[in-house]
Amino acid sequence: MDVVGIGRIYKFIQKHLDSKSWLEAWLAEVRAKDWQSPNDIKKKYKSASILEDNKVIFNVKGNKYRMEVQVTFKTKVIVIKRIGTHSEYDRWAL
Repeated sequence: MDVVGIGRIYKFIQKHLDSKSWLEAWLAEVRAKDWQSPNDIKKKYKSASILEDNKVIFNVKGNKYRMEVQVTFKTKVIVIKRIGTHSEYDRWAL
């Protein structure tokens, strides 16, 4: 999968260093994947929430943080929309 918005990950890591290993591992893993459907995501990330329009919410670092992405299966592109703490996530309009 191609990942767009990687800068958001590294900007977040600068503020939340404890998320670095999880986010870098996630990034390496999804780049190597060829997801065909939301079921492919759920096989690996059971706690991921699949929303309308193929938005996916990942629980980062044991659910300490949340990351919203948009997946386009046809073109194999993941767009990182935002990453935040739980209090920030509670304010997101999904």
